[in-house]
Formats: sequence, C-alpha cells, structure tokens
Amino acid sequence: MSNNDQSILVPASALALDARIPPAAFILTGAVAVIGSNSLVLSPIAPEVSQSLGISVQGVMIASAAFGLGTAASALFLARYIDRVGAWRMLRIAFAVLAAALAASAFAPVAAVLAAAQLIAGLAAGIALPAIYSSAAAVAPPGRETETVGIVLTGWTLSLVAGVSLSAVLADYLHWRAVFGAVFLLAVGAFLALAFNGRRDAPSDTPAMSPIAALRLPGVARLLVACGAFMAAFYGVYAYLGDHLTNGLGRPVSANGLTTLTYGIGFGAAVFLDRMLQALSARNLLPFAFAAVAAVYVAMVPASASYGAMLAVALAWGLANHFGLNMLIVRLTAIDPARRGAIMGLNSATTYLAAFAGTLSFGPLYTGFGFAAAAGAAAFLMVISALAAAR
Repeated sequence: MSNNDQSILVPASALALDARIPPAAFILTGAVAVIGSNSLVLSPIAPEVSQSLGISVQGVMIASAAFGLGTAASALFLARYIDRVGAWRMLRIAFAVLAAALAASAFAPVAAVLAAAQLIAGLAAGIALPAIYSSAAAVAPPGRETETVGIVLTGWTLSLVAGVSLSAVLADYLHWRAVFGAVFLLAVGAFLALAFNGRRDAPSDTPAMSPIAALRLPGVARLLVACGAFMAAFYGVYAYLGDHLTNGLGRPVSANGLTTLTYGIGFGAAVFLDRMLQALSARNLLPFAFAAVAAVYVAMVPASASYGAMLAVALAWGLANHFGLNMLIVRLTAIDPARRGAIMGLNSATTYLAAFAGTLSFGPLYTGFGFAAAAGAAAFLMVISALAAAR
C-alpha cells in the first residue's frame, strides 16, 4: 500500500488534535476579557467608590446588580436573534454600545448615573456573551470543542489579571474613574478587532427561537438550574470579598487585587488540563466539578479569618470554577448546534439573573452574619448545582 493510501487510515481524533485553534478564538478571548473586566471590576474598588460618591458599599454594588439585570434582560429577549442576524454582526453592535456605556460610567457624577450606565453596559453584554460562546463552539476544530471553549474562557483570567487586579492599583494611586476609563479603551480596541477581522455572517432565514421554545429542548432546563445556583454562589461571594478583605481583615484595596489575581491564575492554569477533559467528554463530569466548587466554599468558611488562607483558597476556587463553567458551556452548546444563540442567551440570562439575585440577597447575609456565612450559603447552592447536573 502506498503512503497516500496509508494516510487515509489516520484516526479522525488524531487529525482533530493536529488541527490548529483558529485566530478567531483569540479575538473572542479578548472580547470576554473586556466584558469580564467590567463585570468584575466594581467589587475591588467598591470602598473607593463608596467614599467618593458618599454612599455605602452595598449601595455601590447596586450598579453591579444593574449590570447583571441588564445582561439578563437582553440575553433573554434579544440573544435569540443571534442565530438569524449572525453572531459576529451582533458582537460588533454590542461592543459599540458597551464602549459608550463605559465612558458614561467613568464620568458618572452620582450613584444613580453609574447604575444606569452599568444597566446599558449589561444590555450590550447580554447580546455579546451568547454570541461569543456560540462562535467559540462554531469555530472550534471538530474534536477540540472543550479546548477551544477553554481558551475563550481564559478571557475571564485576562480580565482578572490585567483588568481587575490593576484596577485596584489604579484606584489606590489615581482614581476609581480611571478604572472605567481604562476598560473603555479596551472596549474600543475589541470593537476595532471585531470590525476588521474579516469574518462576516451568512444571512439566515431561520426564525428566531423564542426563549420558551429553547427552554423546552431536552436537558436545557436542568442545566440552567445548575447554572443559576452556580452563578448566584459565585457573584454572591465575590461581591463582598473586597469589602471583607478591606474592612474585615484590615487590608488595603490593592490587596484585593492580589486575591483576584490568585483566583485568575487558578482559573487560567486550568486551561492546560482541558485536553484531558476533552478525552473524557463522553462522561458526565459536570456534577463532580460542581461538587469540587462546593468543597472550596466549605474551605472558605474557616479560611475567611486569614488573608493568607484566603489566597490559597482563591487559587483552588479559580481552578474549580474554570472546569465547571467550561463543561457547562460545552454541554449546553452541544444540545442543538442550530439553536446555540437561543440556548446561550438563556444561559447568559440565567447567569446574570443569578448575579443580580446573588449580589442583592447575599448583602444582608454578609452584613448580618459575616463573610463565613456567605461562603456557607454558596456551598449549599453548589450542592443544588451538582444534583441538577447529575442526570
């Protein structure tokens, strides 16, 4: 048999592993980093914003909740048009709006204006995130979906390392407004990359699927329950982590950045294990990933009394959250590839409704009983996530 004939016998899985991750995946990674920077940046600088605007930290975090509410609303009612209009076209529109909202956030004279600007930013993010995740699954080489999605998810690490961590330093040495100004410049850069990357969407005549119809697809509702509990736990704890470290443990605002950086290192380092997850993708590992996150929150209860212990737990927190989020997205996007926009719209709506609920509901819990109680509540929510994803 000739060499050419033998090449036919190369397994498809081996060919998939040799296929390169397309450059578009890295553009999507940057887009996630910009959205992540805005959605996570307020917690570390909340004490500075609180003093500047003359309101409580809990009042400042209303702006974060408004971002989540806006994201949930647009993801629920507008993201379903991604399948019809095209993911890349919707991304360009969303980032233009996001950049304008970030500029308004930087110049907000009062808390109400900051909350309104973040609401508009959320409306843009609610379209952008489902479009990003749908595109990540679409551009992935066959057999490398988990790896490709994992690379795109490292945008959250970039937002934590280069965005949120530096924001604490900017707030310390310049002003909290400089933080939103920096994220605005990143949003403009992302818009230009999306506008000139050469990718264009093919027009589709497929009717946009309603949220109710997408919810009825097999497996979607159960995974959304798991997603909701997962995200409420994360945002509920993260929203008050900065205040706990500053006012509870007496650390400077810049120390919040180091904690966030440690979390980001754990989240980003997990990408090197995603190929192993791809090999095990036939198994339902999502409940075990959620159980690992629950264990991290349990460990956070005693660790909350020590800054050093919180740094160690933050590393494990990032690692476990990466696996949970990656496997959740891969499972959701595989349900119906032709309806990825609608499904991921539901996912983003659930995520930010949970962020809204988690941020607000954990506030009284944190104020009345302390950070350890918030971590314990998060562990309970993760048990619900694991049970929902077990089937």
